[in-house]
Amino acid sequence: MAPTQAPAPPAPPRRTALLLRLLVGAQVLYVLGVAGAGYATTALGKAVALAAMPADLTTLKTTDFVRLRYAAATVPLAQWRGPAAPRARQSVYVLLAPTGGPAEAAVVGVFAEEPATAPGQAVLRGWVTDVFPRTLGLRYGLERYYVPAASPLRQDRAPRPLRVLVRIAPWGQARIVAVEEIVGK
Repeated sequence: MAPTQAPAPPAPPRRTALLLRLLVGAQVLYVLGVAGAGYATTALGKAVALAAMPADLTTLKTTDFVRLRYAAATVPLAQWRGPAAPRARQSVYVLLAPTGGPAEAAVVGVFAEEPATAPGQAVLRGWVTDVFPRTLGLRYGLERYYVPAASPLRQDRAPRPLRVLVRIAPWGQARIVAVEEIVGK
């Protein structure tokens, strides 16, 4: 008697192959969309300079990222412009105005709703982290920065003041473009 072979597994249905192709196509479109939004933010966004300090340079020994602590991350509670008192984890719009020259932008007000801007002003989206009796703690989603290998930040022993150049797109997305040391401070 001849040995019997197990039947070959059935070929995958066309529907499964089509679904797999659609899934891969959707992932490719998503990645291209994220990259395109980043490039569009850099090209079309309004340039704003923010003052910052590296939170801890010792992390650069084990990772390529540094946390930035912005001067605009703590603002007086008197700058709050909302119908009700601010609360933690609340989305806010921070109105920034240039201080003149290449200096950093200053916070004009913190709003619950997107404010109208005058020429030269920009709106940076963020959220409230802490509400203190006299100040608000804010985050912008720009606190983590990749430090390239050739950056002078890698050679610094002590934190020095930084100027963080940010581009803010008309649709609200923000992106760090460059980080420079402030000379003379």
